[in-house]
Amino acid sequence: MTLQRLNEIKKLLNEYNYQYYVLDNPTVSDQEYDRLMQELQSIELSHPEWITPDSPSQRVGGEVLDGFTKVEHQRMMLSLGNAFNDDDLRAFDSRVHEQVKNVEYVCELKIDGLSVSLVYEDGQLQYGATRGDGTIGEDITHNVKTIKSIPLSIDYEDDFEVRGEIFMPKKSFDELNEQRKKEGVELFANPRNAAAGSVRQLDSSIAAKRKLDAFLYHVPMALDMGVQTHQEALEFINRLGFKTNPNNRICQNIDEVIEYIQEITEKRESLPYEIDGVVIKVNDLERQERLGFTAKVPKWAIAYKFPAEEVITKLDDIIFTIGRTGQITPNAVLEPVRVAGSTVQRATLHNEDNVKTKDIRIGDYVVVRKAGDVIPEVVKSLKERRNGSEVPFKMITVCPHCGSPLVRKDNEAAYYCLNEHCDYKKIEKIIHFASRDAMNIEGLGEKIVEQFYNLGFISSIEDIYHLHVHKKEIMEIEGFGQKSMDNLIEAIEKSKQNSLEKLLFGLGIKGIGAKMADILSKNFKTMDCLLETNQFELTKIKDVGETIASSLYQFKTNPANIELLDHLKELGLNMTYLKDTSVLEESIFNGKTVCVTGTLEIMKRKEVKEYLARLGANVTGSVSKKTDYLICGRDAGSKLEKARNLGVTVLSEEDFLKEVNV
Repeated sequence: MTLQRLNEIKKLLNEYNYQYYVLDNPTVSDQEYDRLMQELQSIELSHPEWITPDSPSQRVGGEVLDGFTKVEHQRMMLSLGNAFNDDDLRAFDSRVHEQVKNVEYVCELKIDGLSVSLVYEDGQLQYGATRGDGTIGEDITHNVKTIKSIPLSIDYEDDFEVRGEIFMPKKSFDELNEQRKKEGVELFANPRNAAAGSVRQLDSSIAAKRKLDAFLYHVPMALDMGVQTHQEALEFINRLGFKTNPNNRICQNIDEVIEYIQEITEKRESLPYEIDGVVIKVNDLERQERLGFTAKVPKWAIAYKFPAEEVITKLDDIIFTIGRTGQITPNAVLEPVRVAGSTVQRATLHNEDNVKTKDIRIGDYVVVRKAGDVIPEVVKSLKERRNGSEVPFKMITVCPHCGSPLVRKDNEAAYYCLNEHCDYKKIEKIIHFASRDAMNIEGLGEKIVEQFYNLGFISSIEDIYHLHVHKKEIMEIEGFGQKSMDNLIEAIEKSKQNSLEKLLFGLGIKGIGAKMADILSKNFKTMDCLLETNQFELTKIKDVGETIASSLYQFKTNPANIELLDHLKELGLNMTYLKDTSVLEESIFNGKTVCVTGTLEIMKRKEVKEYLARLGANVTGSVSKKTDYLICGRDAGSKLEKARNLGVTVLSEEDFLKEVNV
């Protein structure tokens, strides 16, 4: 048993993996593959010092985590805008041509799975992360390693990021549900849910058994690497060993795009994996850069979503739910039916006007679809199938939970419960406050909040911060042990340090969503300053209209709200905007493109990159003519030489630390 033999086996197994899982062209029998894997594991067992992160043996799973750690993406992982018909596609094409000419598009299948970012340093996989909220995701590296189509090492020395989609093939999904059926456990609704549930397993051996796969489709810094088009980027990552989808096509105009979509629609069901649309991207990367982004989506790409699947079922009843603002929503109770891959028993009816306009009655047969393939809704009733027993809709007049009279506000279709003491309103407010986009208190989801409320542990937002008092009682609840309680208390304490915009959004003020909360926080910096301003000053801020100003005025003139904020201050919650723009303005790195290379002595390379990102820098993995600064340590190699040839400003680690006063 020699190191040479170990390396020979690793090379063979990596080649066989690539041929089988990427090229779909196996060149060796399962028996031979298993024999080599057993030999490899035997050698590594005798010589654990020879085990490397990219060894094929590291794919088998077995690592068990206590919980997921957060990962801040080097660059935002934005979602795409949607198109639902030919008119939407042509409108997108017109917007593109207003800014750039001679455009060709690349069309790709929109894989129905879970977005992933893979980051490599010096050719080795460092981590894989979920999209999360686009800024911060979860580290799922231990499960990513079990996906055999994802290389653990690549022949590329610079820092490298590639993005794509983890999915579960239809065959794997059917096998998994068949096994779960035998075990008597709940079946997964669809491959997307199964894939998402698999990559979020703390035990990687579970993910390893699920036979996940991945298609890679995006290199964020491709232009800096000398790549000119998106298609070239796909070919480049394919040469590095990544699996790309073979159905991509270059289209010269929007008519060809529409033809491609029609072709894919016809062959959709025959594909071995689920897709929910087609992604259209401008092929030329410089044109992509010129088109840029809106606040939420790239202007150079759009996702065509397949028309929602429509099914017929019977509407058995209409019930009413209440939201955090007190809004009452009618919902249909349906005979269970499969829609777009999952079983649906409830669907929204939106409001009284919608139900009456469509004349939807209890007992009707109705057409149901998922809006955007997500939210079930009733499209229409089938009046021709009525037998006379159907019951016409009647809007309730009192809150179904507290009995208070409902009020329909002027110029709105919705009814509201105005009782501030309504239990269900309180529960919804607490759920919203703890949600991911607000205070992000992990472990305090909908079911837990409702359970804690009913048990008397939480009756208001501030009670969240007194939950530690009930620790002993909570730990007596089934499923709540020492570890889960400690994690919850830690998450609650951590939330106190959130920036102002998170708290402002969490308060649930009507009309103030996550984006508006950020705008207001950025302008006023503290909660006190925001509350002290008048409505006229508010409306002078871009995007802040009279409706928002009026909502804020109503909020701050309610003594109960001011009392709540005072309590939260006393409990130690931060009331300040923490994104310090003054630091950005003073930094020489703000808005500049910076690359880091070589071995650093004082700070880790990852720490330097994170620091630069906070200073407003665009941190890249390679040197190009667009690079402003190269920060280098020992053994900088080819990047340093290239930077000097291009006239890029080179800083030593010591220079960097002096500049940032570290």
